[in-house]
Amino acid sequence: MKHPFRPIATAAIALITATACVLSAQAQEKVLNLYSARHYQTDDAMYDQFTKATSIKINRVDADDAGILARLKAEGSASPADVILLVDAARMALADSQGLFQPIKSKVLDDAIPGHLRATPTAAGVTWTGFSTRARIVVYDPLRVKAADVATYEQLADPKLKGLLCIRSGSHPYNLSLFATVVERLGDEKGEAWLKGMVANMARAPKGGDTDQIKAVASGECGVAVTNTYYAARLIKSSKAEEREAMEKVRVVFPNQGTSGTHVNVAGAAVAKHAKHRDNAIQFMEYLASPFAQGYFANGNHEFPAAKGVKVDNPALKSMGGDQFKAENIPLGVVAQNMTKIQQMLDRVGFK
Repeated sequence: MKHPFRPIATAAIALITATACVLSAQAQEKVLNLYSARHYQTDDAMYDQFTKATSIKINRVDADDAGILARLKAEGSASPADVILLVDAARMALADSQGLFQPIKSKVLDDAIPGHLRATPTAAGVTWTGFSTRARIVVYDPLRVKAADVATYEQLADPKLKGLLCIRSGSHPYNLSLFATVVERLGDEKGEAWLKGMVANMARAPKGGDTDQIKAVASGECGVAVTNTYYAARLIKSSKAEEREAMEKVRVVFPNQGTSGTHVNVAGAAVAKHAKHRDNAIQFMEYLASPFAQGYFANGNHEFPAAKGVKVDNPALKSMGGDQFKAENIPLGVVAQNMTKIQQMLDRVGFK
């Protein structure tokens, strides 16, 4: 007896099998979609090595931090992003608070990266991890200011420095992270008084970036300024004589060496909330913690490795004392949660 429905059933089974194979292939696809706020050529070699070692192709989208966050929110669950690279703990915390990351668990990352350089862990895991650090240091004019007068962040509010301080906008993430750390140590009342003292000491209203603050000290417009280490290192290594000369006119202090240590911030990464290649994303995150990747990740922008036991020989940083300073260990995940409070303090004291 013939079975008229058998060809149809057979075709249906074949279609289901084919569809399952396609879905399985997509799930195992050797692809990683990376949204990156880092724009350093040395990172290219790091990505190439990952692809050679794993056969996972990296598709990269470059934008600034704000652009990446806006794109992620606009794309929603349809976003192809697997890993997000941002360059500041405050920005990482902002993205995390907006639900743009997903927690992961990784013994490799737990063992390699110090806990204070990662988001606060939960039962579900950790949402973001720092992979390189930069120190927030003080530069000063040795003809007008003594090193002993700028040995701590707290001294930036000392009336002795009235009319000498230059700094970029208080609302910039680099400063927000520093301020949140100091307030975490001092407490709200003393922390706000510290911010008010800095406003009283300003040589001019905040403007420009960190490089501009260094140049303002070198030109005599200011006596002391705050900057990230990599901006100073760039000037030391600059091909422009006037920029190298600017650094020769100033001196560098890594603050709070006798107490809490110098504030460090991070460039970090996270697995995107709607990552389609989650396993590949975690594998890439773990790769970033390897000694090989740490060298590229840090040296590409004159930064310091975040992984335990990894050291990078960077002459520009070493010339400033960057190979032997004491770094603070206040958890950035905790500090980053205080950004709104810090911004309110800045508004109250008139810190632009």
